[in-house]
Amino acid sequence: MKIDILTLFPEICRAPLSESMMKRAQEKKLVDLRIHNLRDWTTDKHHIVDDAPFGGGQGMVMKPEPIFAAVEELKTPESKILLMSPAGRRFDQTMAADLSKESHLIVICGHYEGVDHRVIEHLVDLEISIGDYVLTNGAIAAVVLVDAVVRLLPGALGDEQSAHDDSFSAGLLEGPQYTRPAEFRGWKVPEILLSGNHAEIAKWRKEQALKRTKKNRPDLLR
Repeated sequence: MKIDILTLFPEICRAPLSESMMKRAQEKKLVDLRIHNLRDWTTDKHHIVDDAPFGGGQGMVMKPEPIFAAVEELKTPESKILLMSPAGRRFDQTMAADLSKESHLIVICGHYEGVDHRVIEHLVDLEISIGDYVLTNGAIAAVVLVDAVVRLLPGALGDEQSAHDDSFSAGLLEGPQYTRPAEFRGWKVPEILLSGNHAEIAKWRKEQALKRTKKNRPDLLR
């Protein structure tokens, strides 16, 4: 998979996407990740990427010219163009799985009061929001999206079962996990996990996942 990120703040993306699983995935050539400064596609000497909104209002709006120029230079017939925006569709595990099957993602990171709407109308395939809140800029959201997608690529995780056991993958939150010591400050690990009975352990974990989901995310059960 190839991923191109277009942002005004490359360093926000570069640091977290160069560690841990993301670093290993790139070293194994499972993903070709490139982070671009959108200002590189401006044509004026001041590298201006924003302007005041028509009709008045607070803040600034990202201009269409550099965004179109960047995407048109990078895209291929297989590319899927994404825009990180609080006005987009809510990102979830199902969407991450769908995007992990794409061969090329171009991720545009919004900023200021958003992008000129002609970008959305004529260039973007999918607007994506990572939640019902507003961040300083879309680069932070892009890191979340890329990490969630790349970890689903075959070979990205040390144990292929890990992705299937994650929260949301089976429609439920992941159940509780324990490790050594078996007793800590008087709190003991559930006996079933020490029994060696894999069938009963699997049953217990499913029950606990359902219980945790009912408590923390009952909306997933509707």
